[in-house]
Amino acid sequence: MIPIRNTVPTRYPPVVTWMLIATNCIVFLLQNSLSPVELEQFLRTFALIPARYRDANLTAADFLPFFTMMFLHGGWLHLILNMWTLWVFGPTVEDRLGHGRYLAFYLACGLAASVAHFVFNPTSVVPALGASGAIAGVLGSYMRLFPLARVVVLVPIIFIPLFFEVHAFVFVGLWFLLQVLQGTVELLLPSSGGGVAWWAHIGGFVAGLVLCPLLVQSERRYRAYYPDEGVLGFDTAGRP
Repeated sequence: MIPIRNTVPTRYPPVVTWMLIATNCIVFLLQNSLSPVELEQFLRTFALIPARYRDANLTAADFLPFFTMMFLHGGWLHLILNMWTLWVFGPTVEDRLGHGRYLAFYLACGLAASVAHFVFNPTSVVPALGASGAIAGVLGSYMRLFPLARVVVLVPIIFIPLFFEVHAFVFVGLWFLLQVLQGTVELLLPSSGGGVAWWAHIGGFVAGLVLCPLLVQSERRYRAYYPDEGVLGFDTAGRP
């Protein structure tokens, strides 16, 4: 299922979401401008390689990849899928948390994702990169805030696009279940090659579920909706 539309309206411009998308795109274009040798060195410096932390002689700078890995991507499809998901769900979460809290929340979820990946893959020499873990936190927060909101999704059947409305807890819950199943299989049948950082997704998602109630703003701090705000056919909580 590919999310197409979030039916929960927002009241404030999602400037932090725009900034995060722009930053990820700029960094990706920088990656694409590097030669193969330069790119390899770049990823060794800024992507997360868990095995390097077996060395006892580490400095504070060596832990920078736990933060920088969430702004790197492995290809155009990786970037587009992540940024599209952030574009669909990020504005709603930012609207409820506020700009500053949302930025702190996003970065905290990304760090939690990095730590989870490290814990479950301590000997991996494969560079881990991507905003997926931080965005998983956004999904977790969205489901926590609006479990009954409808999400418009696209389900392609061969060449026929089919559109459905599903509850947020169904869409996000199925996505999370897939991450847990795939992550468990990877633990039981580890592979030597690269792949998806399933446990980073899980770590980011759990962080989003836990942190969201602590950071969400009081209803009294929200301004009222204007008459022309909202999605036709849905209330302000995204319900029909």
